[in-house]
Amino acid sequence: MLLAARELLAVRSPLDAELMVSDMLGAWWGRRLRGGDVEQILGEGLVDYAAKAGTPAALTLLISVAYLGTARQAAKAEGAALALMESDVARPRWADRVGAVKPTGCYVSRDVYGDQDTVVCTFAYNGEDSHALVVVVDYNMGGMARDAWVSSQVDKLLEQARLEADGNALLRFEELEPQQARALLEFAMKATRAAAHGRTGPKLVSDSYSAYHAFARARVKALPPGRMRPAPAHTEAPYSRDRRAMLAAEFLASDAAENLSDPSAASRCADHIIDYGCDRDFGRPMRVSPTKCETFLLDWLPRKVLLTPAEQDAMPHVLSAWVRFAGPRIGLPEEGVRATLDAVWEATARFTEAYRDPAAFGLDRSLVERLLPDGDLSALARRAFAFPLLQGMRGSTDLDLLNPADEADRRILLEIDHAGELGRTDLEEHLAWHEEIAGRLWVGDPPQLWEAAQRLLDLGHDRHDVLHVLIEIAERIGDHPDELAAALDDIADIPDEPPA
Repeated sequence: MLLAARELLAVRSPLDAELMVSDMLGAWWGRRLRGGDVEQILGEGLVDYAAKAGTPAALTLLISVAYLGTARQAAKAEGAALALMESDVARPRWADRVGAVKPTGCYVSRDVYGDQDTVVCTFAYNGEDSHALVVVVDYNMGGMARDAWVSSQVDKLLEQARLEADGNALLRFEELEPQQARALLEFAMKATRAAAHGRTGPKLVSDSYSAYHAFARARVKALPPGRMRPAPAHTEAPYSRDRRAMLAAEFLASDAAENLSDPSAASRCADHIIDYGCDRDFGRPMRVSPTKCETFLLDWLPRKVLLTPAEQDAMPHVLSAWVRFAGPRIGLPEEGVRATLDAVWEATARFTEAYRDPAAFGLDRSLVERLLPDGDLSALARRAFAFPLLQGMRGSTDLDLLNPADEADRRILLEIDHAGELGRTDLEEHLAWHEEIAGRLWVGDPPQLWEAAQRLLDLGHDRHDVLHVLIEIAERIGDHPDELAAALDDIADIPDEPPA
């Protein structure tokens, strides 16, 4: 990277230099390293290395990192750059202008569905070198920033956005207060960072996002701060359980729901639709769109909710009725309602394939319901791992009558699981730790616990050995959540002699 930084000496503007260094810093964005934080090991390591090199290329790199890096990287880079400048290391004339920008305008292009915001923030260096930062925020993905890029054709970009909105009834283009733009983008980039660190799901961002991430982070800080609401437009106050129930009742009594043939299944489906909108869509249960409905049917439900066969059959019909009920109430144009209904019906066949009923794999439904009293389908595997003995007789104990969600029954199940170790002198303490791990697996806290267990199981290790390794780590780390998560992330295999 220090060799590549020689190119910084040849560029003519601070904008070009900032974009080049942002691309360099993006080389490890979203990556994970065993045993440490990637921004500290690679980012701060690069700063230290450049400081020791002491060349003009190293100085220009340090000046740019002082503006574009994380807080720790920036502080170290600034100190190192000042030291090199005091030693009369040469630097290009544009170096004094790095980061010396002021915002000149903020705009947003919004679809009427509320799916996505394209935020455009324009900047200039003392009135020169105008450029625009463009960030795409996706509210169907938790409000995360999914794409970013920079354009120097500011006037052309804004004019094109206005023309697209003028010719499309489903699109709006408007000015945005700089404080609101900053709050929105800080929220979106934080959501992206959290999703990237979660290491779950498909690729979440565009190929260009990592290259522009550092640049975008620095430009957002150039906007004036404010206490304005960061969430999307039309966010509503939190829905209480009573308010959700009233909304469901209003829907079920509406003309849109009159043809639903199974009122009981329809009621439960409506509850899931409302909960999804309240809990996953910024308190907007009434918002409907083609993308939101597809995400709900094909992604969220199959991973998160245990549906009965009747609810599986009813769900697409209830969702279509909900679209007809909610669309007009939020002012969605008729063509938007039609497009959303078309998307629901196109997704219906795929929903049948995507939704895998546990009963279809030979699992007893009553057993599944005992493991999932909260209906959280994503918890099934880790809870079955924590409590594998739930059926049949063990001596005089009928396992089918024990409830793994109950602390007293949980203890009985764990004692039966250790029936061959009754002679242990430390049995009570050992069972207490098993109880701790089982409780954490039940609620999925921290998520790294089950991720580590899966990695070890995939390597062919015995379930009990895996549990003992998790216990050893939890006992050693104690009540330090971040340290526990990091230690669990580092587990790659079980030692030759696993702890007892």
